[in-house]
Amino acid sequence: MNDLAIKNIVAEPIQRNKVEFWAASTIFVFALFSLSIDYSPNEFYFRNANVVYHYYEHFFWPQLVRFTIIYLAFLLLNFKVAPRLMRKEAIWQDILLMIAVFVAVGVVTGIADTYFKAYLQTRFDTLQGFWNYTFQRSFQDTLRLLLLFGFYTFIKYLGLYLLSNSSAIQSKYRMVTQDVITVFMAWLVSVFILAVFDVGEELTAIWTIVSLSAILLYFFSFYALIPKSLAARRPFLYYEVRVLLVLALSFLPVALLLLPMLHDGDTAFGISFFNALFQLVVTAPATWVLHRRQQKGREEVYVLQRELGNSAANLDFLRSQINPHFLFNALNTLYGTALQENSERTAQGIQMLGDMMRFMLHENLQQKILLSRETEYLENYVKLQMLRTSASPGILIETNIEEVLDQKYIAPMLLIPFVENAFKHGISLQHKSWVRISLHCDAHRLYFDVYNSTHKKQEQDPEKHASGIGLQNVKQRLELLYPQRHELITRQTPEEFFVHLTLEL
Repeated sequence: MNDLAIKNIVAEPIQRNKVEFWAASTIFVFALFSLSIDYSPNEFYFRNANVVYHYYEHFFWPQLVRFTIIYLAFLLLNFKVAPRLMRKEAIWQDILLMIAVFVAVGVVTGIADTYFKAYLQTRFDTLQGFWNYTFQRSFQDTLRLLLLFGFYTFIKYLGLYLLSNSSAIQSKYRMVTQDVITVFMAWLVSVFILAVFDVGEELTAIWTIVSLSAILLYFFSFYALIPKSLAARRPFLYYEVRVLLVLALSFLPVALLLLPMLHDGDTAFGISFFNALFQLVVTAPATWVLHRRQQKGREEVYVLQRELGNSAANLDFLRSQINPHFLFNALNTLYGTALQENSERTAQGIQMLGDMMRFMLHENLQQKILLSRETEYLENYVKLQMLRTSASPGILIETNIEEVLDQKYIAPMLLIPFVENAFKHGISLQHKSWVRISLHCDAHRLYFDVYNSTHKKQEQDPEKHASGIGLQNVKQRLELLYPQRHELITRQTPEEFFVHLTLEL
């Protein structure tokens, strides 16, 4: 997961809620799908108790009701109650709502269990005794689910806190990176899901220990074992021996950790042996391969950075041959002369040209600039074109560029190629021509539309068969700078060319 994605999840509760909602909905859909499989785990108990069994009455409908009420309760608690409790808003109201949810889930699942576990009636003398037992177990299970939800909420907000402060944490503890925190939180969530669905103690224990051991060994090898093994004559063999030593030392502690979960010494030591073998044969070699690939990638990046540094130095040298201050001073002189001669249009054009040159020489070198500066450059370019074409009545230029007041940022020179292309191919001094430009920006998106007239090019026109290099370049920049965050649509008719760009800022 890259830094930008992590920051978006931390800073954007809407985005985070979408991830949680679709994850919960996916689990709910799979649970419903499992009901369509012709398999009833409770049918065996009905047969043994000599109770007549009906699939829909004793399995399908009770489980459908159970899954639905738990799903709806999770949505209410996770997206309404828990966030307001974290913000300390309407605490007593949310506590009462949580109690109401607990009672509702306990009652509904209890009613469902009177059908799902109807085979237990034969163990009780009265129907009231069966109901008391069923509802008591139902509320116990609901309390367990509520505690698990509290555990999940704690994991989620702890993870968000750690991710938002990962830079400060990593400055003190080098191995505690965003990747470590993210993987550890994913492991906790996976254990939570296994506990909710009650897949069995042995399977839960195997996954918990093996996955956690793999995570710990991966990061310990990445930052400690492998770097210290590279200087050896046979680095991989030396690394595997050190891994074997670590696994041998951890064998007994892992088995002791499993004992409280399994209550069986043989099973605990068996899983501990399987864990050690899995880490030695699978995790350790995989970590070695990934580390070597990353090291090779770093070397390639270093070479590229060095080559780019040389190219940047050459470019700076070429730029230094023409002093920009000389050009600005010369433009200021021409601007003053034009004002003295009452040439207001000429002075205005020189001023706008100077602003554009200053933008290209300074702000164009930055990775991101204010959107207001990009639109200002755009407007200066359009005004210069209007000065050039003002004497031609058959040319119509319309702009609707909204003023950007918020602190929004964009890659420089990203919009101007579309406008340059419109004036280059859409304006003809001999034919009726038009260019229409509109720019609108809301909370997170920019909408940019450009229309221009099209004209049949003469055979002797050297650009008749040109492929539109400017548009191709801007498409490549969009793919690199805004992957999966933009939509570019172009359409052409015999009379008009249209470009629409939607950009997530």
